[in-house]
Amino acid sequence: MSTLAPDDVDRFLLKLAGSGVHNVAIVDSFGALYPYHVRYLVHKYMNYLGEGIKVGVHFHNNQQQAFANSVVAIDEGVDFVDATVTGIGRGAGNCPLELLLFYLDNPHYDVAPVLDLVETFAGLKEELRWGYHLPYAITGYYNLHPRAAIERMARDERYQVRGMYEALAGRMPATQVPMALKTVS
Repeated sequence: MSTLAPDDVDRFLLKLAGSGVHNVAIVDSFGALYPYHVRYLVHKYMNYLGEGIKVGVHFHNNQQQAFANSVVAIDEGVDFVDATVTGIGRGAGNCPLELLLFYLDNPHYDVAPVLDLVETFAGLKEELRWGYHLPYAITGYYNLHPRAAIERMARDERYQVRGMYEALAGRMPATQVPMALKTVS
């Protein structure tokens, strides 16, 4: 979604609005969005889709924004938010469920069993190396799939991040600006 031109998103939303779907999610698979993007996109989706279609979000944590983006989406009125225990997910992972539960501070949600799961997953998190690593942030900044980060980290324990940053910067076409540097209108 973060690679589509705004006009393409508009056309896509118009088609979705008349398609009979019940749920639509704003998905940031590259972890490139910031809260101001999310606020803009949530309003855009809700305006185009109307009240009959539920809008949700799914964020990746490449730049450590999954929780902040989820909070903004909740505050702006989305119907559902994806989150996982300790943020488990491919690459940098997703929004940590336990943080959302703390934020919601709802007496109907019992955080204790989730915290037990956090302890259970701690070893697996280290073994699989999911979560924040600077190469994921670099791919998120450049609005690229984290494949390059995953491959680099698998090849070299020390993964030279400056070299990766410069290599990706050199591959960017002059007309392609990272999503993080774009402003929303």
